[in-house]
Amino acid sequence: MTPRLIAISGALKGTIFALAEDEIVIGREPSNPVSLNDLSVSRRHCLIKRRGAQTQNKMSEAEPQASKVGSERGQPESDSQTTLRNGVTAVCEFTIVDLESFNGTFVNGVPVKEHPLAHGDQIAVGDVVLLFLLHETEAGTKAAIQSGGDDLITRSTVRLRREDALYLRPEKVLAELPATARVARDLNALLKISTTINSFRDLPRLQTELFKLIPEVIPAERQAILLLDQSQDAQSLAAFAAVRGWSKSKGRDDSIKVSQTITSQVLREGVALLSNDLFETEGLGERPSLAEARVCSVLCVPLVCFDQRLGVIYLDTSDPAARFDEDHLQLLTAIASIAAMPLDNAKRLAWLEGENQRLQKETQVEHEMVGESAPMRAVYQFIGKVAPTDSTVLIRGESGTGKELAAHAIHRNSARAAKPFITINGATLSETLLESDLFGHEKGAFTGAIALKRGKLEIADGGSLFLDEVGELTPLIQAKLLRVLQEHEFDRVGGTRPVKVNVRIITATNKNLELAVNRGAFREDLYYRLNVLSVTMPPLRERREDIQLLASYFSSAYSKTCKRRIKGISPEARSILRAYDWPGNVRELQNAIERAVVLGSTEMLTPEDFPEAVSETGDPDSAPLAGYHDSLMRAKRSIVIKAIEEARGNYTEAAKRLGLHPTNLHRLVRNLDLRTTLKK
Repeated sequence: MTPRLIAISGALKGTIFALAEDEIVIGREPSNPVSLNDLSVSRRHCLIKRRGAQTQNKMSEAEPQASKVGSERGQPESDSQTTLRNGVTAVCEFTIVDLESFNGTFVNGVPVKEHPLAHGDQIAVGDVVLLFLLHETEAGTKAAIQSGGDDLITRSTVRLRREDALYLRPEKVLAELPATARVARDLNALLKISTTINSFRDLPRLQTELFKLIPEVIPAERQAILLLDQSQDAQSLAAFAAVRGWSKSKGRDDSIKVSQTITSQVLREGVALLSNDLFETEGLGERPSLAEARVCSVLCVPLVCFDQRLGVIYLDTSDPAARFDEDHLQLLTAIASIAAMPLDNAKRLAWLEGENQRLQKETQVEHEMVGESAPMRAVYQFIGKVAPTDSTVLIRGESGTGKELAAHAIHRNSARAAKPFITINGATLSETLLESDLFGHEKGAFTGAIALKRGKLEIADGGSLFLDEVGELTPLIQAKLLRVLQEHEFDRVGGTRPVKVNVRIITATNKNLELAVNRGAFREDLYYRLNVLSVTMPPLRERREDIQLLASYFSSAYSKTCKRRIKGISPEARSILRAYDWPGNVRELQNAIERAVVLGSTEMLTPEDFPEAVSETGDPDSAPLAGYHDSLMRAKRSIVIKAIEEARGNYTEAAKRLGLHPTNLHRLVRNLDLRTTLKK
């Protein structure tokens, strides 16, 4: 199957884009292979690249068929390998690359610069969400409708092409149809079917309604609707992914036998077939499954929508007195034409709903951190290795680097994920309050202890406890924590009986614990207990390539929470964000983006929207080694004063000349302290 994108949100919802080329540009420009006419999308937003080669399968003629049958029975090919009908195997890998878009490219909710794609990934491009698909997911379990393995094309066979179907030529219907009671009944039946089936969106219900309506005008004992799995070979019955049968005696009956010869010819040629006198055909006795049913008459018509063959409607009967005739063939062809689009829409809707449920269950983000730099990939690799264990983990790093997010990711990917994840900060409480909060207390342990209180260690039993700023713990708390790590028990404040717990301890610090141990401020034995596994979260200045991804992520998030539409971040703003050292790390960047979203006056975040410490930062590679900030301030002041003077004091006109919003110009005048100068 050709890889494709399906728009699942936005104005183009439901549109399918085939990825037939090696490089597919997605953007607002009409010339793009995937053109999204949405203002939230950049002109050239992102690019999907395909890498891979085709190799000829070295199998006998029987082997490919066996391989295909295996796939049809529920063994889909891998995301990077697609078997073609001619025996060629294409090993392909797909990668998405952001083309410096204004508001970023997101894969499964995470902003990316260059990221491999897997089947089922959701790509957010502005306000448009696209579903990336490599192979067809089965719309439902293949029912037990079987092939009779027969050759039922007999002398009493009538073939009807679509262009010869009377009911599909409305301009000639009145002229060529006889004015009989049967024709009137058939036309009423077509009107009833058209009205009824367009009232249902559920595929099984739609099929059931057709099974109830068809016997009112065609004397069928058994019926089947077989919808094609487009990723399989249409020549075989196993190609049908959504099938349902119905018999006059049992109601729903998915065990009825159908003629593979007839269904294959109908699919292959796109013609409707009527076959009679089947039980007299030579050789039929060699096929007991069909002989037992003593089928004497068969109707089979194709389901066609926009020149695409979707499947067939199959009817048969064992009653010689109720043989089908050419009028039945004409009528069933018209019914199939009416039902094709509703069936296709219902099948697609069922598939999309199933795919959405699958993605909700299977597409779990393993962490909430954003970043693709080498230091962050090392952190992800560390989390993947240590999460399945119960070992104690020490997370180091400067303030604001995301130590708590890393701890949460460790818990989330462990066997304790369903149990509590409890957080406590060792620097925010006094020793007495921290002891009570961590270990709990008995009733009457101290003034105000009016009832027994379970501590956070006890609440986290079976799960994980994240102890932040562990370097700030007092000697008393250190001693009690060491006992928890060694004996897995503790005493509540004022208690006399130990409380047993099964909890994983994850700690974090922004201090040098080795130096604290040397100074005697931190217990050495506790340090070794905590430092079983250790990772350092990189500061933002050491992973500058992630700044754009983080900025896109935060601007998207705050534009929603602040209910303010943000198209993206201007190139000038991106430049200053990359150049700034971010001493407060990710937390400082997050606060700066929130401030810019709240205070900004345009749909694009510009340097003037950010704090002065950030906005006055330029590209360090092009700045002089000394006097940079003074030179920048003087240049800004000069440009603003000149623009206002040329506009004769008209701030709106001056802002227009500078390419700024008037509000931003007023803010710039205030920040540069130019009010006194301009009044002179």
